[in-house]
Amino acid sequence: MTTTDSRVRAAGAPLGPGSILWRIAGDPRSLMTGSSAGLMQLMLPGLGAGVTDHSNFFDDPYDRIFRSIPYIWRSIFSEADAADRNGRTIRDFHPDIKGTDHHGNRYHALDPDIFWWAHATFTWEFFRAWELLFPGRPSRAQQEQLYAETVTWYRRYGVSDRAVPATLDEFRTRFEHICAHDLELTPAVSWVLDPSTNPGPGQTPRLPGPLAVLDGVVRDLSADVLRLMVYGSMPDIVRRRFGFRWTNVDRARFSSLCLALQGSGPAIRLGLLSQAWPKGTPHLDPADHRRVVVAGET
Repeated sequence: MTTTDSRVRAAGAPLGPGSILWRIAGDPRSLMTGSSAGLMQLMLPGLGAGVTDHSNFFDDPYDRIFRSIPYIWRSIFSEADAADRNGRTIRDFHPDIKGTDHHGNRYHALDPDIFWWAHATFTWEFFRAWELLFPGRPSRAQQEQLYAETVTWYRRYGVSDRAVPATLDEFRTRFEHICAHDLELTPAVSWVLDPSTNPGPGQTPRLPGPLAVLDGVVRDLSADVLRLMVYGSMPDIVRRRFGFRWTNVDRARFSSLCLALQGSGPAIRLGLLSQAWPKGTPHLDPADHRRVVVAGET
């Protein structure tokens, strides 16, 4: 199918019970690549500026991501009219998020390219988690199916889909191009990497989401733990382009962690990592994937 300007329009696929996106996003391992996705969101100047200008970012850099997760996952784990309603709720948080970035360029959160990049990093997050942290390797047909399901998910927001690549290959090509040419060490990213540059009153950031349980144990080493998790999941092109330190020892430690998580399915079904879900986040019942449950509700 094509649009009126003859562009090929991305094909969607049914999104609901039994879909690949539900299976991946409903597993807590999908969160483990989220810090890398969040960092790459902030690397796009217009998106990074919107976050720093319109949130409490410098007081709590991870608050936006983990406060947003319940809304974002709700837009995935819903059907029929509720699916569009939940997607449009997210869109409607953004009309007033606009301004000028650190280059002096104007931005608006509902600019299709900016809004799509935020969604693209979540799409990448699920593909990356599937690749690194789940057993086996998805087939080409399964990967294309997942991409089509993320297109359906994007359309629930009710924003222009002109920025959405038509195919999985085009998505990967555009994602890599943005990583290679458009991402920057924005002021937001610079502070995440070095909190001493914080222009606000903030404090040393705590480990986010699934890693928060490590705070009391490795507080003095939190920067190194974050570096391992974030940089290990991150695309090679981003690590190389910005000179992020990544040694053979780091690679071996990260590979061991991935192998452990790949084999953690039985433990996850018994509740491992259930505490990783922010309160109010819908996900699959670890003991029965036919059911959707909500974190924090009994």
